[in-house]
Amino acid sequence: MSGLHGAGVDAVYSAAGFGAAVPRGRRPAIVVVDLSRGFTEDRFPTGADLSGVVAATARLVEAGRAARLTTVFTTIAYSPAEAAGDAVAWLRKAPGMRALAEGGEAASLDPRLPVRAADHVVVKKGASAFFGTGLAATLTAAGCDSVLVCGATTSGCVRATAVDAVQSGFDTLVVRECVGDRAAGPHDAALFDLHAKYADVVGLDEALAHVTGLAPAEATA
Repeated sequence: MSGLHGAGVDAVYSAAGFGAAVPRGRRPAIVVVDLSRGFTEDRFPTGADLSGVVAATARLVEAGRAARLTTVFTTIAYSPAEAAGDAVAWLRKAPGMRALAEGGEAASLDPRLPVRAADHVVVKKGASAFFGTGLAATLTAAGCDSVLVCGATTSGCVRATAVDAVQSGFDTLVVRECVGDRAAGPHDAALFDLHAKYADVVGLDEALAHVTGLAPAEATA
C-alpha cells in the first residue's frame, strides 16, 4: 500500500516506525463484515454494487471451509424502537442506517454468500464487529490466533473491526479484493491507514494461499 500519498508521506510513516509485517497465524478466523443487501446492492440508499467484493469473499470463505476455519458473518439490524428512537447515538449522525430494520431485506446477508448453518452470524448495532458483541469470546473459544477481515464498508465497519481485532489480541489481515466502499477515496485512505498501523492489507491470492496452506488439523473446527 506504499506510494498512495507520495514518497514524503511514506518517509514520515517509515520514520515513525509504522508498517511492520503482521505474523501469519496458524488458526485464523474469517470475519465477513456487513455484506448485507443494504450495503452490497445499489438499489438501497445505504448500498453500492459490491458484486466483485461478494464474489471474492465467497471464494475465500469456501477455501476456509476446506481448512475447517471458523467463519463469522455480521450484519447491522435495528429494532423498531432503536430505528425510530434516539437511543442509538450513531443513528443521529447516520440517519440513513435506520432503514436497516431487524428482519428486513436490507439487513439480510447477501444471498450470493455461501453462508451455512454452522457459521456464526453476529447482529451488531455499531461499526465494529467486536463492540457490544461476543465476537472476541467466540474467536478465543475457537482457538483463533488471527483474523482475515472482509466486508463493507472499508472506511467504516471494516476499519473499526480491524482496529478492534488488533486491540483484542488478534493479528489481522484485511483482504483487498474482499472489502469495498461507496467511493474510492475513503476506501483507499482506509486501506492505507490500516496497513500502516493495524493490519496487513493483502491480495486475495495471498490470502487464498495462506488459507489453503493450513492443514485441517491445524485449523479450527
